[in-house]
Amino acid sequence: MNADPLELQKFSELAHRWWDPTSEFRPLHEINPLRLEWIHARVPLAGKKVLDIGCGGGILAESMARKGADVTGIDLSEKALKVADLHSLESGVAVRYELISAEDIAAREPGSYDVVTCMEMLEHVPDPAAIVHACASLVKPGGHVFFSTINRNPKSYLFAVIGAEYVLRLLPKGTHDYAKFITPSELAQYIRNAMLEVQALKGMTYNPLTKIYSLNQDTSVNYLVAARRPA
Repeated sequence: MNADPLELQKFSELAHRWWDPTSEFRPLHEINPLRLEWIHARVPLAGKKVLDIGCGGGILAESMARKGADVTGIDLSEKALKVADLHSLESGVAVRYELISAEDIAAREPGSYDVVTCMEMLEHVPDPAAIVHACASLVKPGGHVFFSTINRNPKSYLFAVIGAEYVLRLLPKGTHDYAKFITPSELAQYIRNAMLEVQALKGMTYNPLTKIYSLNQDTSVNYLVAARRPA
């Protein structure tokens, strides 16, 4: 299984706080509108069949469903999926959730989705290239795949680990393992090896003074990548 049991345990223990915007998941709530609108601007989501890999408690999955997409969310944390299911019932926003790996659903449903998203997940798995390959298998010819992750360099260590976890306390200590961070060139290579085409690269930054996240061209810490499977 392409998952770290300690990572799964860590997120499972926090699962009940997933939808609390003041909890450890506050950064996800704050960046979600940015990543949602970036995806939606590139691929209008209404009527699209979408798979959200590593969906956690369903923050992105529900927001894409609100845009009119037919969304399935998968994860390997049973507790997170139970939270996602419950919130979907409470909100009335229909999302299907399933406990299954990206590789297993790719074997079962190849070429089935218009859009595949894999956000804030690649830096938490032992073999991110295998996840990228699964995403490429899952998307239809001409379909789109979106990733977001963290760059690996001294600045990203300072900001994403020391700053976010120890100074600003935006995230619980130990959330990220610097050795698992992925440079844009590495991710681009994974994408090309999976027979996808890189379409766009976008940076995401956090201003500690205004406490506001924004999308820009600075990919030195957090970044997003849009890819496409050739038609």
